[in-house]
Amino acid sequence: MPANTTVSSPKKKGRRARLLVIALVLALVAGVGYGAYWSVSTVRAPFPQTTGTLRLDGLSGPVDVKRDGHGVPQVYASTDEDLFRAQGYVQAQDRFWEMDVRRHTTAGRLSEMLGKDMVDTDAFLRTLGWHRVAQEEYDKVLSEETKRNLRAYAEGVNAYLKGRAPRDVSVEYSALAFSHGYEIEPWTPVDSIAWLKAMAWDLRGNMQDEIDRSLMTSRLTPRQIRDLYPDYPYETHRPIVEGFKAPGAGEDGEDGEDAAGGGEGGGLRNGAGDPGTGRGGRESGTGRNPGTAGDPGTGLQSQLAALSEALDSVPALLGPNGDGIGSNSWVVSGRHTTTGKPLLANDPHLAPQLPSVWYQMGLHCRAVSDKCRYDVAGYTFAGMPGVVIGHNQDIAWGFTNLGADVTDLYLQKVTDRGYLRGTKEVPFETREEVIRVAGGSSRTITVRTTNNGPLISDRSGELEKVGQKAPVTNSAPDRADGYAVSLRWTALDPGKSMDAVFKLNRARDFKEFRAAARDFEVPSQNLVYADAKGAEGNIGYQAPGKIPVRAEGHDGTLPAPGWDPAYDWEKTYVPFDELPYEENPERGYIVTANQAVVGEDYPHHLTADWGYGSRSQRINDLIEAKTKDGGKISTDDMRTMQTDNGSEIAKLLTPLLLKVDVSDPHVREAQRLLEGWDYTQEADSPAAAYFNAVWRNVLKLAFGDKLPKELRVEGECLNVPSVDPTVPDDQRGRLVRECGRRAADKAQPDGGDRWYEVVRPLLEDEDNAWWHTSGNRLDAPTKTRDQLLARAMEGARWELTAQLGKDVSTWSWGRLHQLNLRNQTLGTGGPGIVRYLLNRGPWNLSGGEAAVNATGWNAAGGYGVVWVPSMRMVVTVGDWDRSRWINLTGASGHAYHPHYTDQTDKWARGELLDWPFSDGAVDAAKVDHLVLKP
Repeated sequence: MPANTTVSSPKKKGRRARLLVIALVLALVAGVGYGAYWSVSTVRAPFPQTTGTLRLDGLSGPVDVKRDGHGVPQVYASTDEDLFRAQGYVQAQDRFWEMDVRRHTTAGRLSEMLGKDMVDTDAFLRTLGWHRVAQEEYDKVLSEETKRNLRAYAEGVNAYLKGRAPRDVSVEYSALAFSHGYEIEPWTPVDSIAWLKAMAWDLRGNMQDEIDRSLMTSRLTPRQIRDLYPDYPYETHRPIVEGFKAPGAGEDGEDGEDAAGGGEGGGLRNGAGDPGTGRGGRESGTGRNPGTAGDPGTGLQSQLAALSEALDSVPALLGPNGDGIGSNSWVVSGRHTTTGKPLLANDPHLAPQLPSVWYQMGLHCRAVSDKCRYDVAGYTFAGMPGVVIGHNQDIAWGFTNLGADVTDLYLQKVTDRGYLRGTKEVPFETREEVIRVAGGSSRTITVRTTNNGPLISDRSGELEKVGQKAPVTNSAPDRADGYAVSLRWTALDPGKSMDAVFKLNRARDFKEFRAAARDFEVPSQNLVYADAKGAEGNIGYQAPGKIPVRAEGHDGTLPAPGWDPAYDWEKTYVPFDELPYEENPERGYIVTANQAVVGEDYPHHLTADWGYGSRSQRINDLIEAKTKDGGKISTDDMRTMQTDNGSEIAKLLTPLLLKVDVSDPHVREAQRLLEGWDYTQEADSPAAAYFNAVWRNVLKLAFGDKLPKELRVEGECLNVPSVDPTVPDDQRGRLVRECGRRAADKAQPDGGDRWYEVVRPLLEDEDNAWWHTSGNRLDAPTKTRDQLLARAMEGARWELTAQLGKDVSTWSWGRLHQLNLRNQTLGTGGPGIVRYLLNRGPWNLSGGEAAVNATGWNAAGGYGVVWVPSMRMVVTVGDWDRSRWINLTGASGHAYHPHYTDQTDKWARGELLDWPFSDGAVDAAKVDHLVLKP
């Protein structure tokens, strides 16, 4: 579809929607094969009723649903149960297809919807057991109040579904019904809880880094791997909380257990004498270093690659796991703002989806009392009651991903009877799972579980041999046919995060906010806080979550030996009261953007894989510049900061690029684009287009071509020296053709701010070996920094000539850097004409990787947008009706509905919408009014 660059009038929108509906019907009738079952009425039948009166069984009294001009609902009720029952009904009206896909994902039941192609994915998800854990939470852990709210929500969803054929719920069901007669099942409370497991999976921390470091050992030395995972740059990028002293650190935790102790054992570790890859002031290899250097062999590489591919097969409901998954959130004290009260901004960076992962909503008790305790508005997930991010009548809060290391891979020595633990053989816990397949026969799998989690290696024939070549010490057990791999992950233990959501929604002050955060066990997040109490209001921060205490010398950067009990987590976690927090810091603001949470003197190990702080430091700098000499920050200033497009790596690298002696006049013409450039990445900038192409080529030449195939882009082939240990010594090093194996949006080097810190010290070392290239792309080898930069500039010139044309004045960053929104499932895997009609885009975007306006792209794979600020909000604390917000798409999940993507044009331009909260403001903005009656 053509790029969306303007906003249509409401009249034009309505006319365009009618034309698109007609186009869809004509296209399907013309030749897709669905034509006999599709019509204009089929497309429009699922559109919800938003005015008048409807009956909703189970209500104790009437409920008002008021929608504004963008279809955002505000719900008013007189009891908690009525409020959440109505929330379920309204979300099902707008988004049930999305809800149904999500619950089939979290339950490992996608094959029931989409057929045999999803069996392997379902098998992996069943092995993880998200839905089983969610059921256990509901049965044994969550409070009775939370369960009442979940039941009320489910009843509301089911009331909407009652009496409706699938074709009347969403147009996508018409296609499914044509292929295999799919029927919708009732919604359950556990379906809502399980979504938190999917959220935790996508925000799980450093598992991919753990795998990647192991994969790198086939081609890189331990020293080189350390180069690619440098220490966190505390001297230039400040942590969230500075100087935090954990009360009672080093004493017994709140769980009544000491930190896990030492012990001997072997595992996938760095070589003796190398400081390892630990970061943030902690070096792996300190204390005990159980690993030994050595060639891990092709066996291990293929097995770890298979694990990586198995992980990639799990649908990333939030986005690609890695440097880009993050978010910005910051809060400024009232003494620095024009309002005299705090301002709070938040924009989570997640995968672009259609509809957006977020759903905007207000939940209001007509009178807050013991029987109705909520007056809250913000962003939630379709399929889950409550509000996840937003504000109530007293406080505001925002989330970013903390990035704590809450997963570990364990090598397990297994036999037919069980697995080795210490000196004893322990039997597996086993269960059978039956996977039903639409249009095919059911499949049965056996899940085997150890004390350190399920055996994920059982899901791959390659992984059955994992560890055949693993570099372990002589004290490790005989490898025989290799070691299996298990996954230990905090989200596989029942927790109380659903309780935390409702507590956050009701919190009235920082004490109650922290009490709610105590229950937010997974995923571990950075929570920022603000209220309007007192002269200037209050601001705060809390890091919640279950974060394991590991054995001394084990920092979670590489797989651990499962046979050594010293490496077990058991139930030892960092005590909540020792997790970082602060209230009203002297500086008057708090910034969280996935940087290090604490300094090097913090006593607990949270992760060795922080984000590197490029965005966070830019936000710090912007706030400091604005408040210098008593300046004040406004709501619009906060919005402007959210859309800051500056590039830190461009500021660092461009001066060197301008000094490179370029002889080719065409390359020199492109080089001149960088003269006078201010390093901002606007959509219409030719300089931003050329610089980012140069950066991509620098990364490929200096690093990408030296990485193993398991990390490079699928199908991208190079002639590289063989490292196969099975060939004779005299044949080692011969050139072989080797092609990449990883999806483009997950390949390395991705160009994130980790790579900024990799490159930064190399720029002062002009002859460093990383600047050497072998000419495996059929170019002349390079030996120095400037030679490689010249090659990158030349490569970028001809790459953009091919993509954007010969005339550099017509180049623009937005033409390269485009957003495409894809409808779930059928928008990615349906027939081409259906994908065309259900998807939207492209939009030409400003921003970039590691910019505050984080429209992320993967430098290894191309320039297309792979994660985005999935929403933006700026909360004017205390004067709630002056708050502003925007969603990536719109309120509706129904293709061709006026609210399908009606916020996207404004979002792309960095604009925000009014966010009414008070009764008067909601009524003033009201366009539709629906009354739900008992």
